Amino acid sequence: MAADVLIIIAEKNFRDEELTNTKEVLEKAGLKVAIASKTVGEKVGRIGTKAHAEIALKDVQTGRYKAIAFIGGQGAENYFNDPEALKIAKEAFKKGKIIAAICIAPVILANSKVLECKPATVWKCAYTLENFKKNNVDYQDEEVVNYRNIITANGPSASKAFAEAIIKAIKEQK
Repeated sequence: MAADVLIIIAEKNFRDEELTNTKEVLEKAGLKVAIASKTVGEKVGRIGTKAHAEIALKDVQTGRYKAIAFIGGQGAENYFNDPEALKIAKEAFKKGKIIAAICIAPVILANSKVLECKPATVWKCAYTLENFKKNNVDYQDEEVVNYRNIITANGPSASKAFAEAIIKAIKEQK
């Protein structure tokens, strides 16, 4: 059976709890979750969590999922200007899919122009706020911001609320 939610993680240094908490809450709600990364195989988080990416970014078919979620952490910086990651964000948005990002990963959505003139949140630091300003994103100092089919969250402590917002959005799309 195909997955309901595709979670995209970095090759290394993704935020462990953003992946594990989000995935756990989604699966407890009965959703099937798949993991993607730049390449297929084992990936390691910032504090050592191991995760298996079964799909390479180049092979992601956005139409197969109800939601696509980018996980943050330092490794997510590698996707800020990655053509495949930006393409996934744009395609999912154009198809009306739920597109979500947590921690610094909303920068990926900003750079793909998905967040242009829309409210969103991000891990608050000089770089991310500067990026939001440059991309004309309406920064909200909130834990989770849900705007239509776009969900953003500001960091690890928001991961469960982030997952719950994804679940709610999926239910509302039915």
